[in-house]
Amino acid sequence: MRSIDRTRLAELAEREEKRFVEEHPKSKELFERGKHSLLAGVPMPWMSEWAGPYPVFAEDAHGARFKDVDGHEYVDFCLGDTGAMTGHSPRAAVEAIAEQAAKGITLMLPTEDSLWVGEEMQRRFGLPYWQFCLTATDANRFVLRLARALAKRPKVLVYSYCYHGTVDETFVVVEDGAARSRPGNVGAQVDPTVTTRVVEWNDVDALERELAQSDVACVLTEPALTNIGIVLPEPGYHEALRKLTRKYGAFLIIDETHTICAGPGGATRAWGLEPDFLTIGKPLASGVPAACYGMSEEVAARATGVHGDEPSDTDGTGGTLSGNALSLAVMRATLERVLTGEAFERMIPLGKRWADGVQSVIDSREMPWCVVQLGARAEYWSAPKAPRNGGEAEALDDRELDRFLHLYALNRGILLTPFHNMALMCPDTTAEDVDLHTEVFAQAADELIT
Repeated sequence: MRSIDRTRLAELAEREEKRFVEEHPKSKELFERGKHSLLAGVPMPWMSEWAGPYPVFAEDAHGARFKDVDGHEYVDFCLGDTGAMTGHSPRAAVEAIAEQAAKGITLMLPTEDSLWVGEEMQRRFGLPYWQFCLTATDANRFVLRLARALAKRPKVLVYSYCYHGTVDETFVVVEDGAARSRPGNVGAQVDPTVTTRVVEWNDVDALERELAQSDVACVLTEPALTNIGIVLPEPGYHEALRKLTRKYGAFLIIDETHTICAGPGGATRAWGLEPDFLTIGKPLASGVPAACYGMSEEVAARATGVHGDEPSDTDGTGGTLSGNALSLAVMRATLERVLTGEAFERMIPLGKRWADGVQSVIDSREMPWCVVQLGARAEYWSAPKAPRNGGEAEALDDRELDRFLHLYALNRGILLTPFHNMALMCPDTTAEDVDLHTEVFAQAADELIT
């Protein structure tokens, strides 16, 4: 197997950064201007963490491509970290936005679109009852509250290095066999080990040990870990998870926000999962803020009386803009005309084409790397074997190498998902887009591997 010369890596990274600066003067100018009014010079701090000394500033985006203010065009495999999985500004969504905006944006009243979307989510995911909010973070937060109220238990269980938005209870990891607050968890209201039990993904024994404490209201999980990189479930793991949650009286919450890439009904439908609750956000309204959560018949029957005689606007779930008319209209257009079954029939084979292209480069260059695919999403690891849990994935993090690979791709017209070597397909992605990445990845490997 061939290895990486770290001195060579540093030299190549320096060269690529110099090229980036030379080719992006307007983005640099805007970034410097932003420092006078925006924290870190950008709308959200993580926007400054792209590879390179500053982010490119986007000007125009359509389908699977976007242009920056310096006039460069990119194939977008990041797609707003799933938020633009529909492709940028799909016609159906743009039309729905214009039509509904002219008729009313938010009213605190239901619209017929909400019924259509509820029925469609029921059809896709198999859960009969749904509620709407604006982000997956909200959906997860609201469901955790409901689960604790119904189970009358104080704790939740999550997986080490999981990600479920900015939910306080989920920023907890396993290190040296013990639970601790995740590094980077800023200003926590309470030590998350007080509220949360945490285990490594794919560890059935640890899962049963923690559930057996009889204080866990629910398990919150993605069908596969995605935010620490793609970490797939081992054969039989989901069956064990469902069996153990039922055995110990804990609700099972499946977060499909990223794993909707597995198909029109996410991994829940593709893999035959049976959650008590399901949460999902990001791409449902083609980038317009929208999310929702569903629940089983049994859970819905119990949840109906959870509020008692108290006003439901003080129970910690909801929000004035949740279920607004604009979001629901665009959700309907997106589900009906954009993220369709036919779209996934194109996107998932493109995910395989991307993974196969990368694997062909790895094999032909004898690189000790591997590739993982999850539906329309795929990722490569600079290791011979993919990790089986979050702790292993974190240990494989190679920030220096990853930043070089991202910047190398960016300088050649390709945007990958930040912090990962991950690509996502949208309905507008083409085979030519995928093959361009394979070509650029091969060029990077030839320069890097000795």
